[in-house]
Amino acid sequence: METLRSFVGGQWAAGTGSPQTLLNPATEAPLAQASSEGIDLAAALEYSRTTGGPALRALSFAERGALLKAIADAIQSERDALLELGIANGGNTRSDAKFDIDGAIATLLAYSEIGIGVLGAKKILVDGEGIQLGRSARFHGQHVSVPRHGVAVHVNAFNFPAWGFAEKAAVALLAGMPVLSKPATSSAMVAHRIMQLVVEQKLLPEGALSLLAGGPRDLLSHLGAQDVLAFTGSGDTGMRIRALPNVIRHSVRVNVEADSLNAAVLGPEVEPRSDMYELFLKDVVRDMTQKAGQKCTAIRRVLVSRNAFSSVKEDLVELLGPIKVGNPADEETRMGPLATRSQLEDAHQGIARLNGKLAFGNLDRQAKGFFLSPILVESPGDAVHEHEVFGPVASLLPYESGAGEMVARGNGGLVCSLYSEDQTFLEETIQAVAPFHGRIFIGHPKIELSPGPGTVLPQLVHGGPGRAGGGEELGGARGLAFYLQRVALEGPRPAIVKLLG
Repeated sequence: METLRSFVGGQWAAGTGSPQTLLNPATEAPLAQASSEGIDLAAALEYSRTTGGPALRALSFAERGALLKAIADAIQSERDALLELGIANGGNTRSDAKFDIDGAIATLLAYSEIGIGVLGAKKILVDGEGIQLGRSARFHGQHVSVPRHGVAVHVNAFNFPAWGFAEKAAVALLAGMPVLSKPATSSAMVAHRIMQLVVEQKLLPEGALSLLAGGPRDLLSHLGAQDVLAFTGSGDTGMRIRALPNVIRHSVRVNVEADSLNAAVLGPEVEPRSDMYELFLKDVVRDMTQKAGQKCTAIRRVLVSRNAFSSVKEDLVELLGPIKVGNPADEETRMGPLATRSQLEDAHQGIARLNGKLAFGNLDRQAKGFFLSPILVESPGDAVHEHEVFGPVASLLPYESGAGEMVARGNGGLVCSLYSEDQTFLEETIQAVAPFHGRIFIGHPKIELSPGPGTVLPQLVHGGPGRAGGGEELGGARGLAFYLQRVALEGPRPAIVKLLG
């Protein structure tokens, strides 16, 4: 059985003590083990700060962008092997594994292009136009952003070991900050293999990228004022992170992406069998079942007018019926298992908490594997607006009017999707839901090759207020701001202009 080692301090290091065993979630067969015990985490962070930081800051945005392209090319060259790891360790179907790996490649390439094609040879990011501060044009002000002199710690979720790693690392590395990436242990084999590729091919300067395999232990207690932390996981864990004494004492920058009760709303004017109606059904079913519903952007609440409720329910049940749940190694399987036994237990408890009627699905357990059928709930209680079930579970909700106000009861989400051509309905609903979301997806059947609301695009911000964690990632060049310090330069205009090249 493989032992996953950490790459810290510029070298591979095996942990000691009792390791955690990584399983195939379809068969429960052991695949690997990992432990971080015995690794000096304070020293690992300091090495990143003092070795990786200066090396990255010495490069231009274009040069850093070229590094990202090299990582994307390395992942592409190993794509088939990484897909197999995603199937075995993540319980992904081959399609779901492609979603993860190809998403990682696309994000790295997108940020590579920002570095090479947009920001170019600069090392300092100019923020807006210069400002004349007095009667004389010589007294000048200019806002700029520069890389922080710390380390970016990334604590990633289990569901996207490649994409989650890439979307955070691409932005931080382009900004000029070294990264210590901590993948979720249960599904760490994909991220670990990507790290091996980076090291074997010497794709980055020393200290620019580290990887911690195993538990985080006291990693976060060593963060200081120049460091940043990006965390993806549960809201409860995010709350505990923000309350850490050193995080408060040093005002450590923290970005949290947490729970999200994403909603899909069908406009009241949409007729059954219309193109808009069929697109709505397609997106709901895809987001319920892709990666077994273990996506932060998956649709959890399905809102339809009361007049359309019976039709939508009947059609969703018909579409969910043929989906074969099973071992993703089998070609006919359409949906694999949940990632871990604890995720399965949490899903069962969450479904019970919804306190509704099962319109589709069953809660039968298999002898082996962490399987759960797609679950469509009708007539749920108020918990549907308070608790996310992280699995292939969605609730069907009727509305008379005020769909936007019902969506807003979720108190913060990553994405809300709307399916309507009624401009008044769209305007009213967007006004109601926009303050509560990071992204609004307006579905339309004439948009070719739309990836749907569940796909995170690197050009657009990813995050959301309230329950979703209050954070923001990606968004093209906007994402760099988290890793940069904005500073105002004030003084003689000629000197400032020369500084900026």
